[in-house]
Amino acid sequence: MNHVHGPLCSIDLEDRTSSAEDVDDVLESFIGGRALGTKLAHDRIPFDADPLGADNRLYFATGPLQHSTMSFTGRMSATAVSPLTEGLLSSNAGGFLSRNFTGTGYSALEVTGASDELVIVHVTDESVEFEAVPELEEATVPETCEYIEDEHGLESEHTVVVGPAGENEVRFASIMTSEERAFGRGGLGAVLGSKNVKAITFDGDSTREVEIPPLQMEIHGEAAQSDHIMKRQGTSSMTEFANTVEALPTRYFSELSFEGAEGVSGDRVEEKKYKKGTCSACAFACKLPTRDEESGLETEGPEYETVMAFGPNSGVDDIVDVMQSNKLCDELGLDTISCGDTVAAYLASEAEFGNADLIHELVEKIAYREDVGDDLAEGVDRVHDDLGVENWSVKGLEFPAHDGRALNGQGLAFATSNRGADHMYAEFYPYEYPLVDSERAFEKEGLEDKPPKVVELENVNAIKDSAVLCKFSRDFVDEDRLSTLLDADYEELLEIGGRVVALERHFNNQRGFDREDDALPYELPDFDAALSEYYEVRGWNDDGTVADDQLSAAPADD
Repeated sequence: MNHVHGPLCSIDLEDRTSSAEDVDDVLESFIGGRALGTKLAHDRIPFDADPLGADNRLYFATGPLQHSTMSFTGRMSATAVSPLTEGLLSSNAGGFLSRNFTGTGYSALEVTGASDELVIVHVTDESVEFEAVPELEEATVPETCEYIEDEHGLESEHTVVVGPAGENEVRFASIMTSEERAFGRGGLGAVLGSKNVKAITFDGDSTREVEIPPLQMEIHGEAAQSDHIMKRQGTSSMTEFANTVEALPTRYFSELSFEGAEGVSGDRVEEKKYKKGTCSACAFACKLPTRDEESGLETEGPEYETVMAFGPNSGVDDIVDVMQSNKLCDELGLDTISCGDTVAAYLASEAEFGNADLIHELVEKIAYREDVGDDLAEGVDRVHDDLGVENWSVKGLEFPAHDGRALNGQGLAFATSNRGADHMYAEFYPYEYPLVDSERAFEKEGLEDKPPKVVELENVNAIKDSAVLCKFSRDFVDEDRLSTLLDADYEELLEIGGRVVALERHFNNQRGFDREDDALPYELPDFDAALSEYYEVRGWNDDGTVADDQLSAAPADD
């Protein structure tokens, strides 16, 4: 089985020391990326660790495919205990960071302890150095990247950075790379901020060899030649489609379609796109550098989830207003989904839907924890009672689009996800719109026959997050190709994915999570029976817990 190579670099911020540790036994069993980060986190982070305390550890990891020249591989993974969900959570980001990380020669980075002053950590294939940077306190992401390039000659694709939101421990702060790409979900930026780390840089020329089959070039060629709509509109192409099937959250989830969807549609985004954008080694080029000529506003995106959160869910029908929200989140270091939903909750409480000026003001107040922003920085789960609105979250994580009230299998997947309301954890929605061929599609309504598919999709996505492979490769990398790339049987890969999901679940169980947390703010037909079937397929207990002896025997599927 192909896996990433190299030692673990462990950094102790309190002592300002680092060490290299052989983790070959873990790599051989857990591939890299999310699986590697999850295994290390499960075994090394105390089950009762405070997410914003020194006992929490943050892991960055690449996978074997970052040693290829194939499209869809410009990503890497980060893992820690989430300040937002209080559970173990992995997030991954695209851009150009991953191959600069592999240049250090390490398979993963572990960040432990906390610094007594604001620092940048510089990791190379020769050393780890610590630089005190008190002058960068509450600097924006672009300001920090400019400092690093001016002082060290490293461009933004060599960096992970937190903005003011991370330093101020906003529970949905993101870690930014390449300035506009985010380890977005779950507040990992607050974890890095709580450790007093402003940025980490990666550089070197010691990439390890991983032999990737020649199939990589066939996939790369297909990605280059594809005429996929995402090359023009990214994921924003989904906006009007989701609106048509009534799966587009609107006005803080009170409606399922938006009369102003055309104003924030993929067509409007495409009109603002002024050049191609991509990730490292990727010929698919689905990113969205956009510019509004009238105002001079430039950003990257917005992608569909950002459009949903700051558009229909906030009652906004002007794409330029959504672009401005997106830009602010990138500069300040905020997850656009959680931030947009939390802002929408406030708008609902004040009957202010559509007030774009107020939205932009609130985003800044959240990042700096000023006035009402201090409360909103805690997220929907912690603030909804004070606002007098419903709690639209699962396990503390705010909802994305692809509404489960319309797409019932995606609704079940939101509930079972160890990350909480995350559409990419199982990624069931393509099977219900459907975005797949009719032979593989499911009816939107009902949960019959869906729990085993949720299990399979969670498992295979754990493998993709470990490889690390972009989810938008789904039209190019089927199960046979995934097996070839990783030199392993598909069933073996599903079994490893199942172990990753079980490790996450077991860790969260030790923190008090059980069946009651696999819940939704709305009813689905036969939900309880489907949830029990999901646990049965997984081989878990009916209360949603995983026993110690079930960790190594997690089934691949039914």
